[in-house]
Amino acid sequence: MTPSDAGPAIEVSHLDVALGAAPVLRDVSLTVERGEMIGLLGANGSGKSTLLRTIAGIIPARSGVVRLFGRPVSERGVHDRLGYVPQFAAETGSIPATARETVATGLLGARRWRSSARDPRVRALLADVGLSDLADRPVTQMSGGQRQRVMIARALVRRPELLVLDEPFSGVDTATQATLSTLLARLSQRGTTVLVVLHELGPLTAHLTRTVVLDHGRVVHDGHPDERPLIDPGHDHAIGHGAGHGAGHGSGLDRCLGQEIVP
Repeated sequence: MTPSDAGPAIEVSHLDVALGAAPVLRDVSLTVERGEMIGLLGANGSGKSTLLRTIAGIIPARSGVVRLFGRPVSERGVHDRLGYVPQFAAETGSIPATARETVATGLLGARRWRSSARDPRVRALLADVGLSDLADRPVTQMSGGQRQRVMIARALVRRPELLVLDEPFSGVDTATQATLSTLLARLSQRGTTVLVVLHELGPLTAHLTRTVVLDHGRVVHDGHPDERPLIDPGHDHAIGHGAGHGAGHGSGLDRCLGQEIVP
């Protein structure tokens, strides 16, 4: 590990982000240590998705710094260590690729993805998300929950050290939520750092290192899940404010699972 590679998995410092003329994030600072699983919460419009997209390098910062593993997010190659699952990933396009082919695009992008579909990592990831029996089914013929699992497998196939997910439980049934929670917990136990936007904590509660709550683009809580402020998701505000911070460490990966950034 080089000195420049010795930093936390995520380091956000005094981050301001605007979409057009509208400020969305204001003076946000956040550190996620390697191996932590962090739940990011907040009311609709609080800036959660914007923060994830800025961490993934999709949205530029107006000011402030974002580093991944001690390196600027804009640095060449840093994204090879990141797996990103955007919001509404279950709403995939109309191209009738199979689950196996879709996961394979996470390895090589658009080129040679058909031959990559035979890669053993693809088969292993489909098994991990419980879709081995649907490997050759077109994604367009799958349910929303099944599509979500395909897109998570796609994000994992290049074995990322950091996985960021934007509301992966949105619009999926309880059984799928349980399957995904088990997968994320297993990844975290193996040392993968996980930052996940959640509408509510649900089945991940017991596995989170801590929660971070955004309100009007600012961090109003960073600490134990039980100490977070109550959120009214129907209105753009938090009810009460909490404070705090936490840290955690994970072990090295004995078998990791993979990556691809999807703008």
